[in-house]
Amino acid sequence: QGGEVNKGQLVEKVAQKTKFTKKQSERILDAALEIIRTSVAQGEDVKLVGFGTFCQSYRKERVGQNPKTGTRVNIP
Repeated sequence: QGGEVNKGQLVEKVAQKTKFTKKQSERILDAALEIIRTSVAQGEDVKLVGFGTFCQSYRKERVGQNPKTGTRVNIP
């Protein structure tokens, strides 16, 4: 059912599944995410079968609003 898993919970689950420490699991997760970010930034798509595809997309500039101050800002 609905809910979410934050990074700390994901690290804990990885540690339980793999028997690595939480610190080791966090380093592995951080490394995987950094590889995905770097690859996408270089224009490569990252496809993980059964999970998802990460790719760059471009959006038109738009005007947003700072939720704290209410100031309108351009979002490139």
